[in-house]
Amino acid sequence: MFIRKNKNRSGSISIQIVQKHNRSNRVIKTVGIAQTKREEELLLLLAKSELERLSGLQSLFVEHDDLVVENFVNSIANEHLQVVGSELILGKIYDKIGFPSNGSCNYFRNLVLCRLVYPGSKLKTVDYFRQHLNMDISVYSIYRFLDELNTDLKPIIEQTSFEYSKSLLGGKIGVVFYDMTTLYFEASEEDDYRIPGFNKDGKHQQPQIMIGLLVSGHGYPIGYQIFEGNTSETKTLIPILEHFQRRFGIDKPIVVADAALLSQKNIEALSAKGYKYILGGRLKNETEEIKRKVIELGVEEDKPKELLTKNGRLIISFSSKRAFVDKRNREKGIKRLEKKVSGGKLKKEHINNRGYNKYLILTGEASIAIDYEKYNADGIWDGLKGYVTNTELKCNQVIENYTLLWNIEKAFRISKTDLRIRPVYHRLRNRVEAHICICFAAYSVYKELERLLNLNNINLSAEKAINEIKEIRQLRYILPKSQIVKTKILNPTQKQTQLLEMKI
Repeated sequence: MFIRKNKNRSGSISIQIVQKHNRSNRVIKTVGIAQTKREEELLLLLAKSELERLSGLQSLFVEHDDLVVENFVNSIANEHLQVVGSELILGKIYDKIGFPSNGSCNYFRNLVLCRLVYPGSKLKTVDYFRQHLNMDISVYSIYRFLDELNTDLKPIIEQTSFEYSKSLLGGKIGVVFYDMTTLYFEASEEDDYRIPGFNKDGKHQQPQIMIGLLVSGHGYPIGYQIFEGNTSETKTLIPILEHFQRRFGIDKPIVVADAALLSQKNIEALSAKGYKYILGGRLKNETEEIKRKVIELGVEEDKPKELLTKNGRLIISFSSKRAFVDKRNREKGIKRLEKKVSGGKLKKEHINNRGYNKYLILTGEASIAIDYEKYNADGIWDGLKGYVTNTELKCNQVIENYTLLWNIEKAFRISKTDLRIRPVYHRLRNRVEAHICICFAAYSVYKELERLLNLNNINLSAEKAINEIKEIRQLRYILPKSQIVKTKILNPTQKQTQLLEMKI
């Protein structure tokens, strides 16, 4: 094979790669047509590289080819590079779950993917639209979309998430996990929706709302409800359970919740409505008779025992690891208390049952001291854990189901940290609700990504996978002769290749 220059009648030069076949020459490829001497030099360099490629040589670029490379690199602008990982991977997961993406919902889709890749303020969202979608939009356009977000979208998102979660669990949801948390606002004024109240993050003075989240086994999200900021946690359980039962037409599930919902009113309400429950127990708050019986049981490691109480079965387990942690926490607590007592910072009003203050006693008329006898006596409870249930499940099954409650705690942790659902900077109610709906859908995608990573044996956490995903870029370029627009993903790393090849 060789390079041939043909001068056309118009004066232009055609550069061709030719192969001699018998006694005639056959054109393998026309590299291009040059109108000027400069174009001719460039086409000759391109022809030389193409000749080497066709001849099976290893090197694409040899002497003088630097000019070709330099010209190509100099032609690349920022607008030619696009971050595509979120669309290629997270977008596929979003679509697989079945969330809507047509019409205005496509805007919702982009905001959900953005929440996963660049969680934060709406200014970050503007950056996402520019880097990932080549769209220049203002932050006010996003606010307008949030204002116009159809309130009918929330039930659609919940229904889709519920159906997908159910399919992953074999078509039946028999156990649900419920918890509630506070979301505070970076705002100075309250209203009838955002009301100050008890805040689990120590932000008691800031306006807040309450959000109740319901998840199925393994942490798959089902739905959520929003309540006014001063709503008591214990008043939300039955309404949200009945709401989702009606919404999804499901049988009464077994309700698993932590000790915060272990009030007599809640237990009576659950029983009256026919719900089975597994609730975290508070052994030290039981009656003296029950506490005595618990100690007499002599519960050993991996050998749970049970007692019958007015609220059902009280199952007690013992863990040596838990005993170590309980003892260490008590020792830390007593040291902090000793420091306060020696510093004279405690007064009579500090003697109460809040935390380690229960070890304080009043000596004489005004002296505060520590009741070490009570402190040492509490050591007998180290490692013991109680569970209250009205189910007929075996002890180990009750404990196993309650242990899965960490999934919902993980869901809140992911939502608050990875997805940054809080603090909330919006003021208008419809924007607040739209923000939470976006975060809920984002959590569903996050949870499915987590499952797929495990299914595909990819040794990455969802958080680390997203960090890799958002660095996957592609180059958009135009072929000089045909003017055809083409794209090419820049060579991915080994981890990015695994993610791109992941079966979704």
